[in-house]
Amino acid sequence: MIQVRFFARVREALGTDGLQLDASDAPDLDTLQAALLARGEPWATVLAEPNLLRAVNHEVAYGNVPLAAGDEVAFYPPVTGG
Repeated sequence: MIQVRFFARVREALGTDGLQLDASDAPDLDTLQAALLARGEPWATVLAEPNLLRAVNHEVAYGNVPLAAGDEVAFYPPVTGG
């Protein structure tokens, strides 16, 4: 299984802090995100935001990344400070 987690306003908009997906349904990060986008609203809007950050196993992921059973994927908005 792959553990998918949502943080901050992403979690609030989706109404969940996470879910689990079978690793065979998400061989890579882009496929996983496409499957979540296909769930319709609000998933399609929230997870298509251009500044959305993605992390795999606690490391920010740039581009597509292969996934395997036991991985943790996180989606979260950019953090700003002041």
